[in-house]
Amino acid sequence: MPTESVQYRLQGRVATLRIDDGKRNALTPQILREIYRALDQAESDRAIVIISGRESVFSAGFDLNVMKRGGIDALRMLRAGYALPARVLAYPYPVIAACNGHALAMGVFLMLSADYVIGSRGDFKIAANEVAIGLTMPRVAAAMLRHRLNPAAFQRAVTLSEYFDVEAARTAGFFDEVVDPGELIPRAEAHAESLQALDPRAHTTSKRRIRAALIRRIRYSIPLDLLDAAITGLRGRRSR
Repeated sequence: MPTESVQYRLQGRVATLRIDDGKRNALTPQILREIYRALDQAESDRAIVIISGRESVFSAGFDLNVMKRGGIDALRMLRAGYALPARVLAYPYPVIAACNGHALAMGVFLMLSADYVIGSRGDFKIAANEVAIGLTMPRVAAAMLRHRLNPAAFQRAVTLSEYFDVEAARTAGFFDEVVDPGELIPRAEAHAESLQALDPRAHTTSKRRIRAALIRRIRYSIPLDLLDAAITGLRGRRSR
């Protein structure tokens, strides 16, 4: 199922979704649509999923050009992005995120929605940098950070926009393990292979049971976060 920026490759029971826009893997409206389509295809294929980025970058988050323009296109992009973690959290088969490098903002929240996260060693930064660029942390984003990070790291990530290097990110809870760059995809594929031994029904039921409250919180928060974004956009236009 070739797409412009999200490549889909199925090998046996493992589907790899590779995001590659040739730049920073900004989550544009088009790329978000492609990710949703790829997840739907993987579910139809009853596949374990590996989500990866391109060389040196997993994703830099939402497309800031769309954000700056505001309007309905920005709100639609935000809605699709905010809903994506819930889609991945409830995906009925295991999901592995293979983080190739930098991950920022919405790219982090997508990564943290996976069942298992593998990071690549290198001079990379992981950050939820909303506060640093003048945005109040969205409720959906805060819920995803709280889901994975230890309490002290969660506080620093949200309130101080701390940039974590790879080893600090592993300690904080962003990553389950860290490997050398050349080992990233082979390690993700090997782990996906081992996860095929899980009972699919038990896996799906268990993950949805323990994440039910989180998924409800995300879905409840989306309209509130969109309202915040709309109000902020209106205030910004009035001030110009």
